[in-house]
Amino acid sequence: MAQLERRVAVLTQLAEISIILNSTLELKALLAFLMDSAADITDAEAASVMLWNANRRELYIAATTTNTADLNLVGQSVPLEGSIAGAVMDTQTVIQVDSVQTDPRHYRKLDSSKGFETRSILGVPLTAKNQPIGVLEVLNKRELPWTENDRDYLSILAAQAAVAIESARVVQKLKKANQELSELDKLKSDFIAIASHELRTPLGVILGYASFLTETAEGQISDHAAKVVNSALQLRHIIEDMTNLRYLKEGEAEIKPEVVALGSLISDVCDDVQSLFEAKRHTLEIKSSAQDITLYVDPIRIGMALTNVLNNAIRFTDAGGHITVETEIRDSTEAWIMIRDNGIGLAANEMERVFEPFYQVEDHMTRRHGGIGIGLSIARALVEANGGRIWASSQGAKQGSTFTIALPLAKASETR
Repeated sequence: MAQLERRVAVLTQLAEISIILNSTLELKALLAFLMDSAADITDAEAASVMLWNANRRELYIAATTTNTADLNLVGQSVPLEGSIAGAVMDTQTVIQVDSVQTDPRHYRKLDSSKGFETRSILGVPLTAKNQPIGVLEVLNKRELPWTENDRDYLSILAAQAAVAIESARVVQKLKKANQELSELDKLKSDFIAIASHELRTPLGVILGYASFLTETAEGQISDHAAKVVNSALQLRHIIEDMTNLRYLKEGEAEIKPEVVALGSLISDVCDDVQSLFEAKRHTLEIKSSAQDITLYVDPIRIGMALTNVLNNAIRFTDAGGHITVETEIRDSTEAWIMIRDNGIGLAANEMERVFEPFYQVEDHMTRRHGGIGIGLSIARALVEANGGRIWASSQGAKQGSTFTIALPLAKASETR
């Protein structure tokens, strides 16, 4: 009866251990718990887990019981040949040794160097996904010999532990990969910030001098200077896109909403891109079906979004085109801003894709309109961060496009 009660108690303990092992994803904590559990259920003085190093073709001690921590065994190598653990790994069988002093396979180097006396060993293989990953050993049974129950309990524990170890390793690899990606992302962001900052100064000089020549020179010099201005403006737009890449990350755009007069906001944005209109000889028409429309948005972020959509319309409309900015109130809750052009248009399958980062309407080998394909992505991120929506519509190729931005109107309580 006592043996049956003991067996039930151990099996209950194994079930509890299994739950804890499979809910612990930090490898070091998992192994520490495994060691003390293995020693406890087999009534052993100590335990260790050795994991397989495939590159060096040897085992290494990954963890030991708390009472042997001061021996600094973790990290020590255990050879495949000339050790009981190596024999367990090689044969993938449970090996029980009641007296290691008479067993030639015993790896005595660790005992002699660490001052620990190993008297008996019970070792079981650790296997995950049908692949050997290491060995679980318990040392020095307090009351010899090791029993069949000890072998069964340790085998059950090893099976549970192997799955948990493999899961923890996967999580560990993912954490490392995520950390490396975060570091690479920061490096990329730092590089873009530095590069865009360093490019602004010489570009400003080029743009200023070329603009001066277009106004003061005549003939071919003025024509060439105009081309330089156009190219410099395109480069400035690319630099601005590079600088604004951070807004594609969710939550990166810090929003500071306030009551904004929509008419004034649109007027300011159109003034900012006036040089781009002039460079391509576009005409601009601003229409509104309602007076004094007020929004509750971040004017800087929405201004950036409108600028990006206007830049897109300017770029994808051939020289001498016509662009309209129209505003109206919808459902008494939203203001719609519709930016229409008579440019290259969009196919039905492109109306959503144009908002994907780095998507290009044209083939990269033949495209002639420039840009890096993130302006509309940034516009959507900024509009949505302000509680709005943006979408595209078109009748097809060469039929022009309309980009509609819907933004919340300011409530009466917000205008006070």
